[in-house]
Amino acid sequence: MAGISEEPPWVVKTTGKAIKQKEELPFDIAFALLTLEKELQWLGPVRSNWPHYGKIKGLKKNLDIRHCHLNKDRPTYVAVWKVADKNNRKLEIIHVGTHEKTSYGSLGRN
Repeated sequence: MAGISEEPPWVVKTTGKAIKQKEELPFDIAFALLTLEKELQWLGPVRSNWPHYGKIKGLKKNLDIRHCHLNKDRPTYVAVWKVADKNNRKLEIIHVGTHEKTSYGSLGRN
């Protein structure tokens, strides 16, 4: 079909640390993360349809790091991704875990 791409417009990678974190997730949270990953691939980094979505503020100016909650229950799980290369449409998931164990201040060093 003309005009429809077979490849998603955004490339989404996952850091080694985040891959290990994913392996520890409960099934329903892992499924929510998979859904988020597919949305990121097809729709890009702005995911305002997810709970508590937003850019992480207070980082270096050139960093574009965003997060959202993956569930509404407790413990609350979050996913954090960065725009690694806006021009080439590359995103990187850098953290997945409980909100309580997420150190937002250290994410800018990834």
